[in-house]
Amino acid sequence: MARVNFDGSSSIVTGGASGIGEASARLLAAAGSRVVIADLNEERGQAVASELGGLFVRCDVTSTEDADTTVAAASEMGPLRALVNSAGLGLPGRTITRDNEPMDLSKFEFVIRVNLIGSFNMLSRAAGAMAATEPMDDDGQRGAIVNMASAAAFDGQIGQAAYSASKGGIVGMTLPIARDLSVVGIRVNTIAPGLIDTPIYGEGEQSDAFKAHLGESVLFPKRLGSGEELAFMVMDLLTNPYMNAEVIRVDGGIRMPPK
Repeated sequence: MARVNFDGSSSIVTGGASGIGEASARLLAAAGSRVVIADLNEERGQAVASELGGLFVRCDVTSTEDADTTVAAASEMGPLRALVNSAGLGLPGRTITRDNEPMDLSKFEFVIRVNLIGSFNMLSRAAGAMAATEPMDDDGQRGAIVNMASAAAFDGQIGQAAYSASKGGIVGMTLPIARDLSVVGIRVNTIAPGLIDTPIYGEGEQSDAFKAHLGESVLFPKRLGSGEELAFMVMDLLTNPYMNAEVIRVDGGIRMPPK
């Protein structure tokens, strides 16, 4: 049994302008797929898309209109076969402050909306287009989706209530969505990254020292993971035709402490 061939297909990577999304987009392009970089960072997104021979679409993942525009743009370049849901954000905040003030509910709602609802929005719109394509093989396979959760879904730290809830929601919806989409031959898997070296940590000597300190808590290897290492797993989940409905931690064995 051969791996899934993405040559001549189109794919969508949300958050594709940087980090794990960019690394995944590069590997998809190398596999012969025309990649749509769906991001809010126009300057960086345009640069990555141009380099990969793909297309940039400015996309707010919580907008059904933006999602439909992104899916339509991908479908014009070839049959849509892959979606990588990599867009997301964190907004730390304790449930109550040290002065016993409750967290601003709008902050909690914002993180849930972008990370969880945004992922489902992109997934459902992309799945609709995938379902309309011709099957790729005798199994009736039409496409594959990879969502990005986090180790925080399982080991949420102090101040991560909103983030952990959003990523836990992604974990929780993986199996039922895979069941929903099995009838049209679309596989759905989720990755739960640990500490990954992305632009969120900044640059420079102070940033490097902070990342080295974080890396000491990783079981092995004792460092932050790279976007490319996560992208390797993304491609494994996309191209292995028997991987479905699974959540996989890619975290160097870390189990996050309370803080």
